[in-house]
Amino acid sequence: MAFDATHPEVVEAIRRALVEDIGTGDVTTDFCIPRGARARALMVARQPLTLAGSELLPVIFDQLAPDACIVDVVRESGDNLEPGDEIAHVRGPARVLLSGERTALNFIQRLSGIATLTHAYVRAVEGTGCRILDTRKTTPGLRRLEKAATLAGGATNHRMGLYDAILIKNNHIAAAGGVKAALDRTESASVPVEIEVRTRKELDEALAWGATHLLLDNLTPREAREWVLHVRGRAKLELSGRITLETVRAYAETGADFVSCGALTHSAPAVDINFRLDLDL
Repeated sequence: MAFDATHPEVVEAIRRALVEDIGTGDVTTDFCIPRGARARALMVARQPLTLAGSELLPVIFDQLAPDACIVDVVRESGDNLEPGDEIAHVRGPARVLLSGERTALNFIQRLSGIATLTHAYVRAVEGTGCRILDTRKTTPGLRRLEKAATLAGGATNHRMGLYDAILIKNNHIAAAGGVKAALDRTESASVPVEIEVRTRKELDEALAWGATHLLLDNLTPREAREWVLHVRGRAKLELSGRITLETVRAYAETGADFVSCGALTHSAPAVDINFRLDLDL
């Protein structure tokens, strides 16, 4: 699954990251490295991981110095790697490689961490028919990249933002005056509609209205199984809340269609990737 590395939001995120890191100039590199020196670098996995974001490398180095580097991306997003597996080769001016090293690693280590954790969740529910969803609990400004990383790990994207789907949650229900009142106001909507229900009364009210996608939050696996049986396929069911890698299988086995998990993006640890540089003699 390749990233869309040319999307304007992605290009802008890379630009901001380079400006943040380099500022008015990489003084260490400028003082220590001769202007004409050339180098080659190898990006390598140092732990088992699911790769995400390697497609960003040509964009990162091209923003630093257009057409100055040759970037050979060996493995793509979604690939499962072992320690020592090569990710990419980069050749070009030593100053450019050194100035771009940290930004490149920050992106790929972070995104691959998300993909690696997501892959673990996806593997945990294999064979159940339940799909793992991501959420909007992403790093501000990096949502498109982080959601691409969950896709690389095998998850399904939930809504991208507040604009592409309606998700009526408990505070919306309270502010609207109830489940039916909130749903009534969505009848003319041209985007998907989902509603969170917290009690069996709300569940039955939503089903009676004709809701087709329900979010069941903070249930135990036993409670979730009971609610799934009660619904009997009348709506798609998503489970969320307090679901961990250790418990996700039990939730998936309730018969729910989806499990959503904010931890995929807000709690994924970065993975260990190395950027080895040598002079290109």
